[in-house]
Amino acid sequence: MTSDISKLRKFVAPEVIFGEGAIELAGQYAVKHGGLRVLVVTDPGVMNAGWTSKVLESIEAAGISYKVFSGVSPNPRDAEVMKGFEVYESGECDSIIAIGGGSPIDCAKGIGIVATNSGHILDFEGVDKIIAPMPPLICIPTTSGSSADVSQFAIINNVKCRTKIAIISKAIVPDVALIDPNTLTTMSPYLTACTGVDALVHAIEAYVSNAHSPMTDLHALEAIRLVGSGLPALLDNPGDETLRRKVMLGSMQAGLAFSNASLGAVHAMSHSLGGFKDLAHGECNAMLLPHVIDFNFETSPERYAAVGAALGLELGGTSTKETHKRILEKITGLLQKGGIVETLAAKGVHRNDVATLAEKAINDACIVTNPRPANRRDLEVIYEHAL
Repeated sequence: MTSDISKLRKFVAPEVIFGEGAIELAGQYAVKHGGLRVLVVTDPGVMNAGWTSKVLESIEAAGISYKVFSGVSPNPRDAEVMKGFEVYESGECDSIIAIGGGSPIDCAKGIGIVATNSGHILDFEGVDKIIAPMPPLICIPTTSGSSADVSQFAIINNVKCRTKIAIISKAIVPDVALIDPNTLTTMSPYLTACTGVDALVHAIEAYVSNAHSPMTDLHALEAIRLVGSGLPALLDNPGDETLRRKVMLGSMQAGLAFSNASLGAVHAMSHSLGGFKDLAHGECNAMLLPHVIDFNFETSPERYAAVGAALGLELGGTSTKETHKRILEKITGLLQKGGIVETLAAKGVHRNDVATLAEKAINDACIVTNPRPANRRDLEVIYEHAL
């Protein structure tokens, strides 16, 4: 009997330690993975919030040495990865701890790639281009959105070309994710909203992806339930510990889903937009999501109906047209709740940018798994609607 390999799916994930106090285990896990000289990758905002110092205290308590690289911007630049590698190399480091949102974690992944594979970080754009395993990598997320701490994705800004590249490989899945909901306490309400929406988009795109599987569907739908109900409540009650855990857990579930099912047009277009205009990733996703759902819905109405149900909608006996309408209303209401209401035009995107943005997006790896095949003109129309 001949097997159909097109139906095979893989699932990769790091070791995950979830709960309050997880951040304090950084030094312990560095030692477990053989670390003697650790590079700590972070950014100024995380340092000011006090989370980096907690990691350094843990490392010191474990009796190992470290170097700190904090020169990471939102939308981490290729040059920042290479500068971080110089610090890694000059410090004779043997492992990496990343503390922060998606930017420090993706930068840390890039540093690890270059540390063992040589070359320039932009050489590794695409799928499965990493030959040599990275140094041990421990990630500590401080936002409930990027899920870079559990994924096989790294997104790096190619400054010269003004676009983000996607590096996708099981070789860059972190060894350990220390997920501590307490780190969410220093996020502003708007950042909470933007990162939460990022997690929601991860889950939705993973669920409707043409590479989804029963394994990823479980995580995607649970993420939609957790974030869809937990995020609006958390915005009203930012001090609620139970809600923080709920949204942080939803982000983790979304990460496990999209890391293995990949994403779709929202992320392909968001990467293009964020790199070209240097805009925040969560905002880009939010501005594009309703318009991409409009484009995709007719191809996957049953899957989007399941998304709607996970968001808490009662859709039994509802027509396809009405289901489409109610899902968009639900998502738009959530965006409004978080104050994410601006259009692309309000962010400085002009109609004459659209062709360039679409050209970059059509070459993004995430477009391959969008449920509805899209050409460049399709993406131009979506961008135009989002203006």
